[in-house]
Amino acid sequence: MPLDFTAIDFETANGSSASACSVGLVKVRDGVVVERASWYIRPPVGHDAFLEWNTRIHGIVAEDVIDALGWAEQYVELCAFAGEDVLTAHNARFDMGVIAGGCAATGIDVVAHRHLCSLQVARRTYQLDSYRLPMAAGAAGFDGFRHHDALADAEACAAIIVHAAAQHGVDSLEGLSTATNAKLGTVQARTSEPRGDRAMAFAD
Repeated sequence: MPLDFTAIDFETANGSSASACSVGLVKVRDGVVVERASWYIRPPVGHDAFLEWNTRIHGIVAEDVIDALGWAEQYVELCAFAGEDVLTAHNARFDMGVIAGGCAATGIDVVAHRHLCSLQVARRTYQLDSYRLPMAAGAAGFDGFRHHDALADAEACAAIIVHAAAQHGVDSLEGLSTATNAKLGTVQARTSEPRGDRAMAFAD
């Protein structure tokens, strides 16, 4: 099976998992990046406050997303880009939580995306002092990118997956999951709307 997947990264406006304000997507076919996309997202009302801490990290402010489409419209575009691909993300629990949170807050159905965490893969592939995205990407030969830019982070995640697969001598995400014992999961819908007042937990 070929090494096909879509790497994804979200940036959020605040501590709510429904507050996605930017997404980056990178499509990989047979271990090669073939398409990239990124856009701003206008968080839903009640989850749309931009905290100074978050803005300090990613540089996005409320004015940047005024003319952006909301989550419900953007999720359709995200799903169209990814198709039936497995999604990969660095600390996938965070990014998959953003998908579930955005859908819960806007009352739309969650697609049962399968996903693999490049953080888990990196921990079982490299010997590093830190497995944060810049360090793990550096081990994969992907240096000098703008961390916390959603598209750049998605590209870094893709680089880790492709390099790790080569290190383990596998040619599919299923093979990489088996080789690293990094579980292939599925996004789960939430039964209640996420709260918007929690401290932010970034992807890495």
